[in-house]
Amino acid sequence: MSTFAAASTSTKPRLGRPRAFQREAALEAAMRVFWAHGYEGASLTALTQAMGINRPSLYAAFGDKATLFREAVARYGTGPGRYVRRALGQPTARLVAEMLLRGAVMMATDPANPGGCLWVQGALATSAESAAVRDEIAAVRNRGIDQVQARLAHARATGDLPATADPEALTLYLISVMNGLAVQAAGGRSRESLLRAAEFALTAWPEKV
Repeated sequence: MSTFAAASTSTKPRLGRPRAFQREAALEAAMRVFWAHGYEGASLTALTQAMGINRPSLYAAFGDKATLFREAVARYGTGPGRYVRRALGQPTARLVAEMLLRGAVMMATDPANPGGCLWVQGALATSAESAAVRDEIAAVRNRGIDQVQARLAHARATGDLPATADPEALTLYLISVMNGLAVQAAGGRSRESLLRAAEFALTAWPEKV
């Protein structure tokens, strides 16, 4: 008997195929859950509800929670966090700094976003079971810090920053201010007040002689 004939003569009801889901849309939803709650705070129930899938589908599509988080962090870097890459492409170190601080504020205060910064929120993992994830996101942040420092070192080498400028100190200053702005945004500070704070932070920026 052919497969078609077997299917035609069967009296058993055919089960519908599981509804397909858009993987990218599901990943976007997961990213926002992690963004809002951090790695440990994002429960599987919250993730699957936001993604519109069940746990078996999550495991089948993404492997496990840690792998899903890694993908979410990568998506954040090419999505909401892409302002960092754009800032690094600016022609002067001063513009790099301005775009980093302003970008951090604009992203963290966008009402469409959970608030704060995923690179900061995601690091709030304290259990031993989450140590690997915590170390990985720390490595992601450190790569970003290295990129900013390399850009500022280039600016000093080309005379865009004074010879006395310290690229490492400037980088850590910028990153610390960016993180602080994100935390304040998560706490409800207005965009206007944070932009003023960012502008004030730039008053310490070294100027070319």
